[in-house]
Amino acid sequence: MGNLRSVAQAVAHVAPNSRVTITSNPDEISAASHVVFPGQGAMPDCVRELDARNLRNVVLDAAANKPFLGICIGLQLLFEHSDEGDVAGLGLFHGNVRRFASDMHDVHGAKLKVPHMGWNQVHQAANHPLWQGIDQDARFYYVHSYYVDPVDTSLTAGTSDYPQRFTSAVARDNIFAVQFHPEKSQHAGLKLLENFIHWDGNPTC
Repeated sequence: MGNLRSVAQAVAHVAPNSRVTITSNPDEISAASHVVFPGQGAMPDCVRELDARNLRNVVLDAAANKPFLGICIGLQLLFEHSDEGDVAGLGLFHGNVRRFASDMHDVHGAKLKVPHMGWNQVHQAANHPLWQGIDQDARFYYVHSYYVDPVDTSLTAGTSDYPQRFTSAVARDNIFAVQFHPEKSQHAGLKLLENFIHWDGNPTC
């Protein structure tokens, strides 16, 4: 789901000596050293495609055993439930995926649009190897109408404001997942992808 090719091209750009593969083959996913799990579109469609391609178990296995990067719906699917379509996610993290309110306004009183689209600052809420070399409050590119609401606030590795603060990145063990699109976020996004490629899955190194 989504523009997989742009993600693959960005990863290949920062990892020229690695083999980057777009695949729905469970054997190839199992053999990969690192897994990027992007997604774009509607949550119910993503869940349906995941199950239709028999990928649920291999994705869960990758998330348990190797460096794993979720992007956009690839973040949202890690949680228990989404208000979009009233569907269950993979349940790796406790919490819900919620829609932005339709009547939001900025500090000047201007109405904010949903989806949240464009550049926004990301505040690093926790130290992590994937933030290395990225300035605090660097700007990343977003396209989304829903955001994750973790039960365990220690999951939150990054936040953004629109206009209220929401979790824009989560991290636990070998998993790092973001609501923004690093592949569309120029220098900061490419640096995050480069950090991921060199990451061994240890959240403290």
